[in-house]
Amino acid sequence: MLQVNFIRNNKERVLAGLKKRNAKEDLLQAIESILQLDDDRKRLKTELDEANAERNRFSAEIGALMKQGKKEEAEQSRSQVAGLKERSAAIEEELKSTEEQLTEQLYLIPNIPHESVPVGITPEDNEIYRPGPDPLPELDDTALPHWEIAAKYKVFDLELGVKLTGAGFPVYRGKGAKLERALINFFLDEASAAGYEEIIPPLMVNEDSARGTGQLPDKEAQMYHVTLDNLYLIPTAEVPVTNIYRDQILDASELPIKMTAYTPCFRREAGSYGAHVRGLNRVHQFDKIEIVQIAHPDQSYEILMQMLEHVAGLLNKLGLPFRILRLCGGDMGFTSALTFDFEVWSAAQKRWLEVSSVSNFETYQSNRMKMRFREGKDKDIQLVHTLNGSALALARIVASILENNQSPEGVIIPEVLRKYTGFDLLN
Repeated sequence: MLQVNFIRNNKERVLAGLKKRNAKEDLLQAIESILQLDDDRKRLKTELDEANAERNRFSAEIGALMKQGKKEEAEQSRSQVAGLKERSAAIEEELKSTEEQLTEQLYLIPNIPHESVPVGITPEDNEIYRPGPDPLPELDDTALPHWEIAAKYKVFDLELGVKLTGAGFPVYRGKGAKLERALINFFLDEASAAGYEEIIPPLMVNEDSARGTGQLPDKEAQMYHVTLDNLYLIPTAEVPVTNIYRDQILDASELPIKMTAYTPCFRREAGSYGAHVRGLNRVHQFDKIEIVQIAHPDQSYEILMQMLEHVAGLLNKLGLPFRILRLCGGDMGFTSALTFDFEVWSAAQKRWLEVSSVSNFETYQSNRMKMRFREGKDKDIQLVHTLNGSALALARIVASILENNQSPEGVIIPEVLRKYTGFDLLN
């Protein structure tokens, strides 16, 4: 979340950023409410400190007065102490309520877009940062969408997933399962070669973790909630991995911290329907490799570009046609300052499929998580910048490989995957 001092010192920038996000009027008005609550918090804190100091003064007098035999005056001081104790308790209660209201209001304010974020409302307004190939690859009229290829070669089974769990839970079989595992291993090996530490995190997180990365309260309806234990199935490995350093003060020499994780991801995707979500285009459970970096604020945008090139390198090695979009203000995630989406061309569906988002959150997540660093003994403690990206989300990568690499004999496996699959043709 945004820091109150940042909002106070950059009010016009914050309001302009919210307008770039097409925020409603009530959200703009919440900025004034936040500043007023912060003023109230400061006033109450001063009143509490003064009341406590006065109480301490009277308490110190009681012993001296008793030694001097001034019992009546000592009783008067005791009465003053009792009254000040009640006053302190009342102020503390009001201060606690004010701080809770302030935090609740801050949770409602999204991150402020980076200056390079284009103005726009819908995905159609996103900027093409790096265009795809020209001309786009074309398949002949006999080309099949990936769900028909999957049925033909028994790659995955959505109907069996319905039987076992429900809609949106695919079951991979045979060579399809091996292809999935090959992609996982390939992406992890590439991340390790790029210096990322491999993490195997829990697949469920508590409220603090979900709130720390911004899934709560923004994406609560999209997460599966284990109500009995009040835990959430992770929508992405970003959540547990970034939270590893929650409530810690790092040394600047430790930055950047680079981590990667493979996990299944669980998303309810409420309201998703239509032809565009057929097959693996949108599912409730999918495998994904995430890359996360915790960075010095002065280096985070250079690191963001490095992460973009890492993802681009993966797609190039797989031989998949892709483009990169810079998301507009209206299409950005709640917590992001700048996001780039990677889309792979589906030649069979004749549409672009998103396979990765790479984002810089600046201090938005680290402020929630109290994740800080110290640069030298005499320097102030600062908030780190956090970044993450999909490298990559497998469901649509599988769909893209099936569609773009189909041939009369079967699906041609990208060369970089063959040492993992043990076969070069899926049939």
